[in-house]
Amino acid sequence: MKKEIIPSILLTIICILFFSGVYPVVMWGIAQLAPNKGEGFIVKDSKGKYYYENIGQKFSDDRYFWSRPSAVGYNAAGSGGSNKGPDNPDYLAQVQAAIDTFMLHNPGINKADIPSDMVTASGSGLDPHISLEGAEIQVARVAKVRGLDKSKLEALVKAHIDGPMWGMGPDRVNVLKLNLDLNNLK
Repeated sequence: MKKEIIPSILLTIICILFFSGVYPVVMWGIAQLAPNKGEGFIVKDSKGKYYYENIGQKFSDDRYFWSRPSAVGYNAAGSGGSNKGPDNPDYLAQVQAAIDTFMLHNPGINKADIPSDMVTASGSGLDPHISLEGAEIQVARVAKVRGLDKSKLEALVKAHIDGPMWGMGPDRVNVLKLNLDLNNLK
């Protein structure tokens, strides 16, 4: 019995020291090498309110470009996906409801033309970006509601294109930055 208890206690002590001391210090050190030292990127709107640009925000008003759906309700305290598979009836109903809502607010759009990121949540539930196609498909709705020229909004969307991360993947648009600049558009 002594043979098992002493190694167990030693392993527990080593794990406590490593995971509560060494590991956090190493992660903090790596974060210091990241842009903005791991603190996130903060933007301020015209009313003086602050937002983290790298955390998804909820936009559901027709005056704005909509974000991706979020499995965590855009709560940055706990990111995560829904953990529902692609053939789960609840998940399929949720996606269908998102499609129906999107089509209701964007009349004249075919179901097949809706980019998947506009009706499905990201893995973290906090993705601040949508695809370029996801932004472009909303231009007509936002232009109509705001009484703006579509070409002006298309130019605004193009000005907010972030290229692929590390040269891989599609172009994307940060919805928060796009909507903040949309508010400043005359």
